[in-house]
This record gives sequence, structure tokens and C-alpha cells, in this order.
Amino acid sequence: MTDEGERAPRAPAAPAHPVVVGYDGSTASRRALAWAAGLARRTERPLLVAYITPVPMAYDGTAVVPVMEGEAEALAWLRTELADTLPASAPAGLDIHVAACTGDAARELARLAEEHQADALVLGAPEHRLHHLVGSVPVWMARHAHCPLVIVP
Repeated sequence: MTDEGERAPRAPAAPAHPVVVGYDGSTASRRALAWAAGLARRTERPLLVAYITPVPMAYDGTAVVPVMEGEAEALAWLRTELADTLPASAPAGLDIHVAACTGDAARELARLAEEHQADALVLGAPEHRLHHLVGSVPVWMARHAHCPLVIVP
């Protein structure tokens, strides 16, 4: 048992009620990031940029490895992408957080949005025609999100 005065070190506070944006480097996700940054600034909310790496799959014993090999590498790439994508004036007064997760993109984005009680979830519209036929992350999120969902064309 610890004394009242002694407290265990705490992890940095997670952003409360952020605008969450899914980012994968595509043109659609860059547009979504720019729109989400503007929304976060206008509503004075933090911005949580999420990069989701798919789970590696094995075909005939050969592993298909995701582009990013670790969370640190993904976070470094994401910070560079943020600097390249957002205008120089965007970070001024904007509280930006990044998250790198592994798993199903739709489910991980839903988890992050729910975990942080997101004010909004922003995604880029699917660019490939195949996604319009078989489904996509925005389509799944439209059915399962527990916060407002914005799909940026």
C-alpha cells in the first residue's frame, strides 16, 4: 500500500474528445487529414491521426509483412507525413497526437474513436471501384461508428 503523497508515475494523458482521422498516405487520406485538421482547429479539439497496419498474413508458409515493421517506424513516418501534408500554419495552436496500431483498419479506428470519446471520425472516400462493390472502411464505419462520421471526397 502506498501513502497518499506517493503516486505512481502516470502515462501522458490521452487526448479527450479528439477529431480522429485515418491516414495511410493515399491522396484521399491526405484530403481527410487536411479537413480534419481544420475541423479540430475550428472546434478547439485535439487531432488524433491514426495509421493502421494490417496484420501480417501467411500464404503457403511465406509471411507477407506490412510496410511498417514497428510502431516506432510507423510513428516516425507519420510525423514526416504530417509535416508534408499539413500547411505550415496548421500546427499553430493545434494539439496533434499520433497513433500507430496493427489490425483491421475499420475496427481499430472504431476502437480508437470509442476509447477517446471522439467528437468526430474523418476518413477519405475510397478511391478504387472495387471498394464500392465489396465494401470499404468508410462503409463499415457508417454502420458501426459511435460518433459522427465525415467522409471526405
